Amino acid sequence: MNTAGNILDMTMTLPHSSDRDLMERFRQGDSDAFTVLYRTHSPDIFRFAFHMTGNRIKAAEITQDVFVWLIHHPSRFDAERGGRFSCLAGVACPFVRREQRMERRWLSFEHVAWNQPSEAHDPGRAIDAEALRKAVAVLPMRYREPVVLCDLEGHSYEQAARLLDCPVGTIRSRLHRAHELLARKFQRRKTL
Repeated sequence: MNTAGNILDMTMTLPHSSDRDLMERFRQGDSDAFTVLYRTHSPDIFRFAFHMTGNRIKAAEITQDVFVWLIHHPSRFDAERGGRFSCLAGVACPFVRREQRMERRWLSFEHVAWNQPSEAHDPGRAIDAEALRKAVAVLPMRYREPVVLCDLEGHSYEQAARLLDCPVGTIRSRLHRAHELLARKFQRRKTL
């Protein structure tokens, strides 16, 4: 049977396995188990990285980095740590930070191009989705992380606090500050 057929058969027989079972099988040399883990979790990690960077190419690179890390550190994967997404998102955070340090091409918060109306822009909408994505992407990292985790990914304050290894109160205060920054930016945009 061809490789595509093998992968299809494999994904039909393994989805009922838990992440813990799949990791154990991968540690024992079962590459099909890793493939199922990758297919299960890579879309979530990509979405998280895309929200954090605002760039699909960087998000794809970060997603690959996370799974390369997993290949080299299978014993450090804890499927029970805050749910199936949390462990890998926790791995993704340092890669996102590293990407930001390496690039240093981020636009300042004050210089996001707001004055260029898109042809598809609906003036009746309160906030243009593309403008919001750009605004979130240029927030300082300490504010961007909680916005992405809580507002965009739908994690609770407690889950975000575990992922970012900080108190719940810190998550709440950073979210509050991020919302203030975003509101000010969009208020200025309305006056332009």
